Amino acid sequence: MSSLQALQDLVHEKYGIEASALDPNESMREKGFDSLALVEFIFAVEDHFSIRLPDDDPNLDTLAQLAVLVDKTLAAKAAQPAKAGDAAQAAPVEIQQTAHSAPSAPSA
Repeated sequence: MSSLQALQDLVHEKYGIEASALDPNESMREKGFDSLALVEFIFAVEDHFSIRLPDDDPNLDTLAQLAVLVDKTLAAKAAQPAKAGDAAQAAPVEIQQTAHSAPSAPSA
């Protein structure tokens, strides 16, 4: 599933630009996004999807490119094994009981 529609919705929410007016393959800079707006939008995308995008992608210029990067990041996140703390909370704990003889009561 592509994140493109969610990204278009996020652009609309933050900047009031209708999804129908956004060509996913058009440069975001040509649509009026300056470098500060792009950085702020990337932060919003990270918050929206609960992900961390790499900082070093100079080719990130269109919504389509951003959608590909978000999709890859989400897929990598889903493929990672759960953290030990997460697994401990999610998995039921099985307790095994061993048979012990009860201590005898002191004789009177």
